[in-house]
Amino acid sequence: MRTPRYPGSEPDGGQGMRRLLAAAVATTVGLTIGGTIPAAAQAHHDPPSYTPPPIAWGACTNATLKARGAECGFVVVPLDYANPGGTKIKIAVSRMKHKSAAADYQGVMLVNPGGPGGSGLLFAVLQPAIPNNVGLDYDWIGFDPRGVGASVPKLTCDGNVAGYNRPYYVPVTRELEQTWLDRSKAYAEACARTGGPLLDHLKTTDNVNDMESIRKALGRQQINFYGFSYGTYLGQTYATLHPERVRRMVFDGVVDPRGVWYDNNLSQDVQFDRNIDTYFDWVAKYDAVYHLGASGETVKAKYYATLQKLRKTPAAGKIGPDEWTDIFTSAGYYVFGWQNVAAAFAAYVNDGKTTGLLELYAEPGPGTDNGYAVYLGTQCTDVQWPTKWKKWERDNWRLYQKYPFLTWSNAWYNAPCVFWAGDVGRPVRVNGEKAPPILMISETEDAATPYAGSLEVRQRFPRSVLVEGVGGTTHSGSLSGVACTDNTIAAYLDTGALPDRVHGDRSDKQCGAVPPPDPTAPAAQSLSSGGSLRPAVR
Repeated sequence: MRTPRYPGSEPDGGQGMRRLLAAAVATTVGLTIGGTIPAAAQAHHDPPSYTPPPIAWGACTNATLKARGAECGFVVVPLDYANPGGTKIKIAVSRMKHKSAAADYQGVMLVNPGGPGGSGLLFAVLQPAIPNNVGLDYDWIGFDPRGVGASVPKLTCDGNVAGYNRPYYVPVTRELEQTWLDRSKAYAEACARTGGPLLDHLKTTDNVNDMESIRKALGRQQINFYGFSYGTYLGQTYATLHPERVRRMVFDGVVDPRGVWYDNNLSQDVQFDRNIDTYFDWVAKYDAVYHLGASGETVKAKYYATLQKLRKTPAAGKIGPDEWTDIFTSAGYYVFGWQNVAAAFAAYVNDGKTTGLLELYAEPGPGTDNGYAVYLGTQCTDVQWPTKWKKWERDNWRLYQKYPFLTWSNAWYNAPCVFWAGDVGRPVRVNGEKAPPILMISETEDAATPYAGSLEVRQRFPRSVLVEGVGGTTHSGSLSGVACTDNTIAAYLDTGALPDRVHGDRSDKQCGAVPPPDPTAPAAQSLSSGGSLRPAVR
């Protein structure tokens, strides 16, 4: 799943829960699962049993969690589940206990925000975001996956990897291409030095085993689960390996298991290019506000002309073509923050002002690459990526000719996988035939997790139901105030009720998309229409 990945690239729009969770970072998907995995390979995913000690709950250090009355602690787990008596690591967990009567208690709700590499500790405070107070019937459990955030150890490799004035993404010369390859190798080597044995144990299956340890530490026979973006793939894998442990699951922004991870990243490039055109059309619609052109083509031309100018003269000496691309990437993910990006665009192009750009792309500091490091640690070892750079070069140049917006940015973001040090595994073949009914949500034009993936997972989970946000471009946009979608979630989490499953390869229920903002509306109304009840996911 790919989402605004670099510092400052997460949208700032929104209200309520979204603002409370502003500290929760914002994703990228991406190789092909072909055929049936042999039984011997599947057995690799059945490690020796491990039971963790009880969680010692205490006060949270995070101000938002503390203000909401959450509890925090650690689950002690093996670094390597194949050696449960060996080295231990700690998974940071948070809990918002249920507030309903005992008779209405529905168990624990684990939440994963995506990434991989997204910090989930703050997501326990989603408890009141479910309509009709249904969330209050659950204990909401946030957790930082292994290597992430407050978990111990925390993986960081090079905090300057996303610094200002990086080489131009598009390798228009052999020298530029080699520079990026050298950078990618250097980052992989830095992670090998700082990560050590942890790099061999950051796979999705390791995170599934950690979820089982969390379940055991909580003393529950089953879990409920709400997964965003990569979290949907984590949920798919958990439900495949432990269907008897699943009670209810919500998948929002559904990962296509056929493409983990290389092919999924190529698919993203196509849809992001379409979505940025949708965004340019929106900017043109409000030419009276932004004065960037009355047609999407005119706005698009200004975007690319400015990108080329920034190759020669970075804005404020800091924002070059790469930072420019990263700032706009958020607009391809979701409608949240569309005004902020457009305002910064207009201020720079029309008036030469750089403040907005610098706010949207803040300079990184030490440790700020944690999410990126774990993202690579998981994706690079879940499955073998192509090891020959010639394939990457050929595939990305082919896509770039028609879909230039994100293609080379996405390629270099993932290129350390060519050199990654961690032991590579084999992905679980996702099969939801034994899973209980689950609820899936996707907008039609989601770029991070293209809609075809939702249809594929719907087929693999024969009792699942898919809600489509018709025509929308927002990734993982549930709990954003769209009543049709959010009330469906509430009904399912309340009683297990789902819309009827229809015949055919299509969605089962159609809802409105998360609406684009209206920059001409009063501020309160604009925030209300464009805000989300939670942070953007990775």
